[in-house]
Amino acid sequence: MQILPFYMVCDESGSMSGPPIDAINSALPELHHEISTNPTVADKTRFALIGFSDDAKVLQPLVDLGELAELPALTAGGVTSYGHAFRTLQQCIEADVAALKGEGHEVYRPVVFFLSDGVPTDSGWEQSLKDLTSSRYGPKIIAFGIGEADTATISQVANFRAFMQQDASVSPAQALREFAASLTRSIVRSAGSIPADGGSGFTLAVDDTVPGFSTVSLDKL
Repeated sequence: MQILPFYMVCDESGSMSGPPIDAINSALPELHHEISTNPTVADKTRFALIGFSDDAKVLQPLVDLGELAELPALTAGGVTSYGHAFRTLQQCIEADVAALKGEGHEVYRPVVFFLSDGVPTDSGWEQSLKDLTSSRYGPKIIAFGIGEADTATISQVANFRAFMQQDASVSPAQALREFAASLTRSIVRSAGSIPADGGSGFTLAVDDTVPGFSTVSLDKL
């Protein structure tokens, strides 16, 4: 079977407290439902959840969501630090892909939805990002910036799509709900392009526009 490993990596810094973290936690059950109840998506997708601030925690190891009753909740605290997140993500991806291949599966290039609402406070995180993206199983990264996130930083993280919260009139809670809706649509729509016959023509169907966000053109960076 062909498996798409999908990682959600979310900022849990103190600035996410309140509406931002509440919004994404309220959206996780919807994501869980969409994936686990859609046979095509559930069969082809494995999902993991990583939260980060000044450390990084694997809140949900890579799993078939159909086997879970619910996803764990994110909790806000600490400061925004990217290095730990990228190092933890690389370790997870390498171990997960090896395990899936060991079970006899074909594995598509992993996909990461990365969400941050601030500017990283740690130095040297760029090297951790480079190590991740240049590794054997370097993922496609779709980065979303909200709140005080910096456009240049979000665009540096992304290598597939980058989106920024458009203006202050869109609350972090609204922005995160739009993000969660886009994420869910992308997985559901993409499932139909994962070949059932062993082909390799998979293309992630990510929206080019997301309500409440501006799109960062990666080819102009």
